[in-house]
Amino acid sequence: MKAIVSLVFFFAVVCTQAQPKPTDLDRSPMDMSYWPANYPILKMSGKTKDMPVARVIYGRPLKNGRSIFGGIIKYNDIWRLGANEATEIEFFKNVKIGGRQVAKGRYTLYCIPDENKWTLIFNKDNYAWGSFTYDPKKDLLRTDITVDKNSEIVEPLTIYFDETRNGANLIFLWDDLKAVLPIGAAADDVVLPVKKGSVQKDSVPAKKN
Repeated sequence: MKAIVSLVFFFAVVCTQAQPKPTDLDRSPMDMSYWPANYPILKMSGKTKDMPVARVIYGRPLKNGRSIFGGIIKYNDIWRLGANEATEIEFFKNVKIGGRQVAKGRYTLYCIPDENKWTLIFNKDNYAWGSFTYDPKKDLLRTDITVDKNSEIVEPLTIYFDETRNGANLIFLWDDLKAVLPIGAAADDVVLPVKKGSVQKDSVPAKKN
């Protein structure tokens, strides 16, 4: 009974914290990055009539003197890849990630950070607050990326697309780390089928955070 009461109280606190006054400024503001960069401006100025390839929507927490990775962001735990609502990525065209074709659509993007690599998770359950309701059964795919030390300390979590010859890199910067997810442009609209209930990479679900 005490456990149930504690759980109800916990979610009540979370909901209260997640609903500031309409006039309040969020400490971790929401931001949006496009591929191609500055797509809305390109469209407004008449420089493009095509849809963007992708966009990412995420909350931007600040380092604020804290120890980030291995500190407030625990190794081997699920992380929302931002603050407040879990980070979401939307593809307006089919793309390739980790050698797999991914259908255009909107996905929630989670991360399992480790000291030497990150496991990025594309999940089909959208509009989630944090990772409290994360369901590994709804994973579309998982892919590992390496992390490197950055040459400077980045105060706000920053996620953006950097176009390459064959697609774009999704760049993650925070504190003294930099992680890169290569994304390729799909050759056509044919997407490899994903078996129901399967994940495109075998891995053990991590603990919720």
